[in-house]
Amino acid sequence: MAPAKELAERLGLQFDDLTLLSQALIHSSYVHEQPSAGLSNERLEFLGDSVISLIVSQALFERYPKENEGSLTTRRAEIVSARGLARIAQRLELDEYLVLGLGATAAGEKSRKSVLAATFEAVTGAIYMEHGLSRTRDWLLEVAAPELEEKPKVEDLKPPKSALQELSYSRTGRAPQYRMISEDGPPHARHYVVEVTVGGDSLGRGEGRNRRDAETEAAREALGKLSKQRSSRATVGAPSG
Repeated sequence: MAPAKELAERLGLQFDDLTLLSQALIHSSYVHEQPSAGLSNERLEFLGDSVISLIVSQALFERYPKENEGSLTTRRAEIVSARGLARIAQRLELDEYLVLGLGATAAGEKSRKSVLAATFEAVTGAIYMEHGLSRTRDWLLEVAAPELEEKPKVEDLKPPKSALQELSYSRTGRAPQYRMISEDGPPHARHYVVEVTVGGDSLGRGEGRNRRDAETEAAREALGKLSKQRSSRATVGAPSG
Protein backbone atom coordinates (compact mmCIF):
# COMPACT_ATOMS: atom_id res chain seq x y z
CA MET A 1 0.00 0.00 0.00
CA ALA A 2 1.30 3.47 -0.89
CA PRO A 3 2.45 5.46 2.18
CA ALA A 4 -0.09 8.27 1.62
CA LYS A 5 -3.02 5.86 1.29
CA GLU A 6 -1.94 3.95 4.38
CA LEU A 7 -1.52 7.17 6.34
CA ALA A 8 -4.94 8.44 5.26
CA GLU A 9 -6.52 5.25 6.58
CA ARG A 10 -4.54 5.54 9.80
CA LEU A 11 -5.75 9.11 10.27
CA GLY A 12 -9.33 8.12 9.51
CA LEU A 13 -9.61 10.56 6.61
CA GLN A 14 -10.94 10.03 3.10
CA PHE A 15 -8.99 11.67 0.27
CA ASP A 16 -10.36 11.95 -3.27
CA ASP A 17 -6.85 12.91 -4.40
CA LEU A 18 -3.78 11.72 -2.49
CA THR A 19 -1.34 13.93 -4.41
CA LEU A 20 -0.89 16.56 -1.70
CA LEU A 21 -0.77 14.05 1.14
CA SER A 22 1.95 12.19 -0.77
CA GLN A 23 3.83 15.46 -1.21
CA ALA A 24 3.51 16.14 2.54
CA LEU A 25 5.61 13.05 3.17
CA ILE A 26 8.53 13.99 0.89
CA HIS A 27 11.42 15.60 2.74
CA SER A 28 13.58 18.10 0.87
CA SER A 29 16.61 15.80 1.18
CA TYR A 30 14.89 13.24 -1.03
CA VAL A 31 14.16 15.82 -3.73
CA HIS A 32 17.78 16.95 -3.66
CA GLU A 33 18.91 13.39 -4.34
CA GLN A 34 16.01 12.57 -6.68
CA PRO A 35 15.06 15.77 -8.56
CA SER A 36 12.47 13.88 -10.59
CA ALA A 37 10.47 13.36 -7.38
CA GLY A 38 8.95 16.81 -7.82
CA LEU A 39 8.20 19.14 -4.91
CA SER A 40 9.11 18.53 -1.29
CA ASN A 41 6.71 19.14 1.61
CA GLU A 42 8.01 22.66 2.31
CA ARG A 43 5.12 24.55 0.66
CA LEU A 44 2.59 22.47 2.59
CA GLU A 45 4.64 23.01 5.76
CA PHE A 46 4.29 26.77 5.22
CA LEU A 47 0.53 26.46 4.84
CA GLY A 48 0.07 24.00 7.70
CA ASP A 49 1.98 26.24 10.09
CA SER A 50 -0.61 29.00 9.62
CA VAL A 51 -3.58 26.61 9.80
CA ILE A 52 -2.33 25.08 13.05
CA SER A 53 -1.67 28.49 14.57
CA LEU A 54 -5.18 29.68 13.70
CA ILE A 55 -6.96 26.59 15.06
CA VAL A 56 -4.91 26.40 18.25
CA SER A 57 -5.32 30.16 18.80
CA GLN A 58 -9.10 29.90 18.54
CA ALA A 59 -9.20 26.87 20.84
CA LEU A 60 -7.16 28.66 23.52
CA PHE A 61 -9.17 31.87 23.08
CA GLU A 62 -12.34 29.92 23.87
CA ARG A 63 -10.87 27.83 26.71
CA TYR A 64 -9.29 30.76 28.58
CA PRO A 65 -11.80 33.64 28.27
CA LYS A 66 -10.22 35.69 31.09
CA GLU A 67 -6.58 35.54 29.95
CA ASN A 68 -4.81 38.36 28.14
CA GLU A 69 -2.93 38.22 24.84
CA GLY A 70 0.42 37.56 26.49
CA SER A 71 -0.82 34.52 28.40
CA LEU A 72 -2.55 33.09 25.34
CA THR A 73 0.60 33.60 23.29
CA THR A 74 2.62 31.72 25.90
CA ARG A 75 0.18 28.80 25.87
CA ARG A 76 0.13 28.66 22.08
CA ALA A 77 3.92 28.71 21.86
CA GLU A 78 4.11 25.66 24.13
CA ILE A 79 1.81 23.68 21.81
CA VAL A 80 3.03 24.81 18.38
CA SER A 81 6.75 24.72 19.18
CA ALA A 82 8.88 22.16 17.34
CA ARG A 83 8.91 20.08 20.51
CA GLY A 84 5.13 20.25 20.90
CA LEU A 85 4.30 19.41 17.29
CA ALA A 86 6.95 16.68 17.20
CA ARG A 87 5.24 15.02 20.15
CA ILE A 88 1.96 14.89 18.20
CA ALA A 89 3.79 13.62 15.11
CA GLN A 90 5.34 10.84 17.17
CA ARG A 91 1.93 9.76 18.48
CA LEU A 92 0.72 9.56 14.89
CA GLU A 93 3.94 7.74 13.91
CA LEU A 94 4.43 10.05 10.93
CA ASP A 95 8.11 9.12 10.78
CA GLU A 96 7.06 5.71 9.42
CA TYR A 97 5.70 7.40 6.29
CA LEU A 98 8.27 10.14 5.75
CA VAL A 99 10.51 9.75 2.70
CA LEU A 100 14.04 11.13 3.10
CA GLY A 101 17.23 11.02 1.10
CA LEU A 102 19.84 8.39 1.88
CA GLY A 103 22.14 10.92 3.54
CA ALA A 104 19.41 12.33 5.77
CA THR A 105 18.27 8.83 6.68
CA ALA A 106 21.81 7.83 7.64
CA ALA A 107 22.09 11.01 9.74
CA GLY A 108 19.00 10.02 11.71
CA GLU A 109 16.94 13.02 10.63
CA LYS A 110 13.69 11.08 10.96
CA SER A 111 13.97 11.40 14.73
CA ARG A 112 14.78 15.12 14.76
CA LYS A 113 12.08 17.21 16.39
CA SER A 114 12.34 19.87 13.71
CA VAL A 115 11.77 17.33 10.94
CA LEU A 116 8.85 15.67 12.74
CA ALA A 117 7.22 19.04 13.44
CA ALA A 118 7.61 20.11 9.82
CA THR A 119 6.06 16.85 8.65
CA PHE A 120 3.06 17.35 10.92
CA GLU A 121 2.64 20.88 9.57
CA ALA A 122 2.80 19.60 5.99
CA VAL A 123 0.27 16.84 6.64
CA THR A 124 -2.04 19.41 8.23
CA GLY A 125 -1.65 21.61 5.15
CA ALA A 126 -2.60 18.71 2.90
CA ILE A 127 -5.66 17.91 5.01
CA TYR A 128 -6.72 21.56 4.90
CA MET A 129 -6.45 21.67 1.11
CA GLU A 130 -8.50 18.48 0.76
CA HIS A 131 -11.12 18.96 3.49
CA GLY A 132 -11.25 22.68 4.30
CA LEU A 133 -10.97 24.46 7.62
CA SER A 134 -13.92 22.94 9.51
CA ARG A 135 -12.91 19.29 9.01
CA THR A 136 -9.25 20.13 9.61
CA ARG A 137 -10.17 21.85 12.87
CA ASP A 138 -12.10 18.77 14.07
CA TRP A 139 -9.16 16.52 13.20
CA LEU A 140 -6.52 18.75 14.76
CA LEU A 141 -8.46 19.26 17.99
CA GLU A 142 -8.72 15.50 18.27
CA VAL A 143 -5.06 14.64 17.67
CA ALA A 144 -3.85 17.56 19.82
CA ALA A 145 -6.35 16.89 22.62
CA PRO A 146 -3.71 15.90 25.24
CA GLU A 147 -1.89 19.23 24.73
CA LEU A 148 -5.05 21.32 24.63
CA GLU A 149 -6.60 19.65 27.65
CA GLU A 150 -3.57 20.35 29.82
CA LYS A 151 -4.24 23.43 31.90
CA PRO A 152 -0.95 24.45 33.48
CA LYS A 153 -0.69 27.80 35.20
CA VAL A 154 0.78 30.48 32.97
CA GLU A 155 3.66 30.99 35.38
CA ASP A 156 4.59 27.35 34.86
CA LEU A 157 4.90 28.07 31.13
CA LYS A 158 7.62 30.68 31.55
CA PRO A 159 9.94 30.58 28.49
CA PRO A 160 12.74 28.07 29.21
CA LYS A 161 15.53 30.54 28.42
CA SER A 162 14.12 33.08 30.89
CA ALA A 163 13.66 30.45 33.59
CA LEU A 164 17.18 29.10 33.08
CA GLN A 165 18.69 32.60 33.17
CA GLU A 166 17.02 33.33 36.50
CA LEU A 167 18.19 30.01 37.92
CA SER A 168 21.71 30.46 36.58
CA TYR A 169 22.06 33.91 38.13
CA SER A 170 20.76 32.65 41.47
CA ARG A 171 23.29 29.80 41.45
CA THR A 172 26.38 31.28 39.82
CA GLY A 173 25.80 35.02 39.49
CA ARG A 174 26.21 34.64 35.72
CA ALA A 175 23.99 34.03 32.73
CA PRO A 176 23.98 30.62 31.04
CA GLN A 177 26.27 30.29 28.04
CA TYR A 178 25.00 28.99 24.68
CA ARG A 179 27.42 27.49 22.17
CA MET A 180 26.69 26.46 18.59
CA ILE A 181 27.56 22.79 18.07
CA SER A 182 26.53 22.51 14.44
CA GLU A 183 24.67 24.35 11.71
CA ASP A 184 23.91 22.38 8.59
CA GLY A 185 21.36 21.75 5.87
CA PRO A 186 20.46 23.82 2.79
CA PRO A 187 19.61 27.52 3.21
CA HIS A 188 15.87 26.85 3.13
CA ALA A 189 16.02 24.04 5.69
CA ARG A 190 18.76 24.79 8.21
CA HIS A 191 19.27 22.61 11.26
CA TYR A 192 20.93 23.98 14.38
CA VAL A 193 22.31 22.19 17.42
CA VAL A 194 23.21 24.26 20.49
CA GLU A 195 24.73 23.39 23.86
CA VAL A 196 24.10 25.33 27.07
CA THR A 197 26.34 25.48 30.13
CA VAL A 198 25.67 26.84 33.61
CA GLY A 199 28.65 27.59 35.78
CA GLY A 200 30.86 25.73 33.32
CA ASP A 201 28.75 22.56 33.43
CA SER A 202 27.19 21.34 30.20
CA LEU A 203 23.54 20.74 31.02
CA GLY A 204 21.64 20.56 27.78
CA ARG A 205 21.61 20.28 24.02
CA GLY A 206 18.84 21.42 21.73
CA GLU A 207 18.03 21.38 18.05
CA GLY A 208 15.79 23.49 15.89
CA ARG A 209 15.10 25.13 12.55
CA ASN A 210 16.76 28.30 13.82
CA ARG A 211 19.21 29.16 16.57
CA ARG A 212 16.53 30.55 18.87
CA ASP A 213 14.54 27.31 18.80
CA ALA A 214 17.69 25.27 19.40
CA GLU A 215 18.64 27.44 22.39
CA THR A 216 15.11 27.09 23.79
CA GLU A 217 15.28 23.30 23.59
CA ALA A 218 18.75 23.29 25.18
CA ALA A 219 17.45 25.45 28.04
CA ARG A 220 14.46 23.14 28.49
CA GLU A 221 16.74 20.11 28.81
CA ALA A 222 18.99 21.96 31.26
CA LEU A 223 16.02 22.88 33.44
CA GLY A 224 14.95 19.24 33.48
CA LYS A 225 18.38 18.13 34.65
CA LEU A 226 18.58 20.81 37.32
CA SER A 227 15.12 19.86 38.56
CA LYS A 228 16.20 16.22 38.88
CA GLN A 229 19.33 17.30 40.75
CA ARG A 230 17.24 19.27 43.23
CA SER A 231 14.88 16.33 43.72
CA SER A 232 17.80 13.96 44.31
CA ARG A 233 19.36 16.26 46.90
CA ALA A 234 16.03 16.68 48.65
CA THR A 235 15.59 12.90 48.80
CA VAL A 236 19.11 12.34 50.12
CA GLY A 237 18.69 15.06 52.73
CA ALA A 238 15.28 13.90 53.92
CA PRO A 239 15.19 12.37 57.41
CA SER A 240 14.74 8.60 57.45
CA GLY A 241 11.60 7.06 58.97
